[in-house]
Amino acid sequence: MSDIAGTTTDLDVTLEKHRVELTGYCYRMLGSAFEAEDAVQDTMVRAWRSFEKFEGRSSVRSWLYRIATNVCLDMLNAGNRRARPMDLTAAAPLAQAALTPRPDNTWLEPMPDARVLPSPSDPAEATVAKESVRLAFVAALQNLPPKQRAVLILREVLAWKASEVAELIDTSVASVNSALQRARATLAERPEDDTAVSDPLDEEQQKLLERYVAAFEGYDMAALTALLAEDAVMTMPPFDLWLRGTADITGFMSTMGAACANGRLLPVDVNGTPGFAQYKPDPDNGGFMPWSIQVIEISQGRIAGFHCFLDTQRWFPLFGVPLHLDD
Repeated sequence: MSDIAGTTTDLDVTLEKHRVELTGYCYRMLGSAFEAEDAVQDTMVRAWRSFEKFEGRSSVRSWLYRIATNVCLDMLNAGNRRARPMDLTAAAPLAQAALTPRPDNTWLEPMPDARVLPSPSDPAEATVAKESVRLAFVAALQNLPPKQRAVLILREVLAWKASEVAELIDTSVASVNSALQRARATLAERPEDDTAVSDPLDEEQQKLLERYVAAFEGYDMAALTALLAEDAVMTMPPFDLWLRGTADITGFMSTMGAACANGRLLPVDVNGTPGFAQYKPDPDNGGFMPWSIQVIEISQGRIAGFHCFLDTQRWFPLFGVPLHLDD
C-alpha cells in the first residue's frame, strides 16, 4: 500500500501535482484541448475512487499514466482523428476561396502552454516538451494507431524505458520496440517540418514578431508580405479553407477578411510557439471584439504559417484573455 497519508487532502495534492503533465500527454494523444482536460479529469476521478486498491508496486505517476492511457484509448476507439485543414484538402486558390465549416471534432485544437508544459529544470527537456506540442507534431501523431501513438509519446517525448512502457500497456518489450519502429517509419514519411523557435525567443525572432504585430494591426499588406515566407500557409478552423503563398493570403485578407483591418493582437503562449489573441473592431459596441487565437510558425527568419482558430467563445476563456477590448 502506498505510504501517502490517508487524508483526502493529501491524496488530492498528490494527484493534482501530476495534472499538467498528464494533460500534455492526453493532448498529444487526442489532439483536443477540451477532450484532454476531460480525459485527465476522468483519470483523477478513477484514481481517487480506486486508490485503496493501489498496491504501490509502481509509482503514483506510473499508475496515473496507466489510467490516462486507458482513458485515451477508450476515447480513441470512436475512430475520430483530429486534423488540420491541409491534412484534408488541397490549398484553395484565392479565386475559389469559400468558407465551408466542418464539425468541431474534425479539427486539431490549440492548447495554452501553461496547461500542458510543466517547468523542468533541464533546458533540453523544456525544448523537447515544447517541440512535442507544436501543431505540426501533434497533427503527425494523429496519423498513428492509438497504441503506437502512446508508445511513441512515452518513449520519445517522455523518455520512458521500453520495459516501463511494456508494463504500462500490458505487453512485451519486443512489442513496444516494434510499435515504436513502425511509428517512427510512419512519421518519417511525412514532409519535414522545419519550423522552430528559440526558447526564449532570440532577438531576431522577437523583432520579427514585433514587425508582424505592426503590419497586422496596421493591415499593411506590403509590410506583411515582406515578413511571410513565399510558401507561407494560413488556416482558419472551423473552415476547411486554407491558403498558401503571400499573394493569396494578403489577397484574402484584403477582400473576404477586410473586416479584420485595424484590429489588435495580444500575445499568448500556445502549442510551444508564439501566438496571439486577435481582435477586430466592434462596430456595435465600440472597442474590439474577439476573432481568433493565432498560432504562429517561424522558419528561417520568416513567418511560415499563421493558424487562426475562430471559435472565440471556447478559445478566449481557455487562454484567459478578455472577450472584449476597450479602445
